[in-house]
Amino acid sequence: MNNSFQSVIDTFDVFLAATRDTIVMSLVSLVIAGVIGLALGLLLYATRPGNLLSNRTAYTVINLVVNLVRPIPFVIFLAAIAPLSRVAVQTTIGVPAVTFAISLAAAFAVSRIVEQNLLAIDPGVVEAARASGAHPVSILLTVLIPEGLGPLILGYTFIYIGIVDMTAQGALVGGGGLGEYAITYGSQRYDWWVVYVSVAAIVVIVQLGQFVGNRLARATLRR
Repeated sequence: MNNSFQSVIDTFDVFLAATRDTIVMSLVSLVIAGVIGLALGLLLYATRPGNLLSNRTAYTVINLVVNLVRPIPFVIFLAAIAPLSRVAVQTTIGVPAVTFAISLAAAFAVSRIVEQNLLAIDPGVVEAARASGAHPVSILLTVLIPEGLGPLILGYTFIYIGIVDMTAQGALVGGGGLGEYAITYGSQRYDWWVVYVSVAAIVVIVQLGQFVGNRLARATLRR
């Protein structure tokens, strides 16, 4: 048992590598999930009955898939998609596998946030674009997304915080990052200084993401 801060100093290079892994996994996952989730969210909105590309069958299928995947706890999801991870990134452990799993899991959460934010936009904006003869896809990309950009940024910021949390859970499959550092060098050795430093680093990473997201959303809403 080692409960002195010296243990943190002794493993500082590991701590830096773990922090880097957490940031990389979080940002890469956010970008991939953001793109996939945006596409799914646009489809959910557009194919909803009465909307731009109304298609009850397509909406029902996409909506069902999103509803089935979203409630699955990430640890179970991580295990369930192991065969897919092996095909996609040639491994079921480590940073690549965890990043792949987070990207997929977060994409379904993003899709619902995108759909909800687009539904909150004044229908009159869509009707005006329709009346001007704009193509449905053009309305989605050049009208709806700009109109809902501020709330969408806040939604993505919320997802980012969840992604950071998932990177820590990825430690269960050797996913690296601060979660693995806290478990391997902290709790398993009953070294609580390592755990506390890991928690503090995660809080800083989350707060920085929240700060950037809030600033971007505020700047967008003031346009």
